[in-house]
Amino acid sequence: MWSSALAFLAAGIGAGLVSIGAGIGIGRIAASAMDGTARQPEATGAIRTTMIIAAAMIEGVALFGAVICFILASK
Repeated sequence: MWSSALAFLAAGIGAGLVSIGAGIGIGRIAASAMDGTARQPEATGAIRTTMIIAAAMIEGVALFGAVICFILASK
């Protein structure tokens, strides 16, 4: 019982760290996109498209990390 409780604790901490990392990454992407748009307003469309693709990739990695945490907790 004690080892399963630690597994659930580790999964919760791992999922939290994944979420924090994804939030920081997406925040940095948004900040860079805003900076790029302010410097070159004519490139807004290309910057927005690239930002959305990069944010989707980060979300995919974050989801994968969270799923792995919960799979390892259930074993």
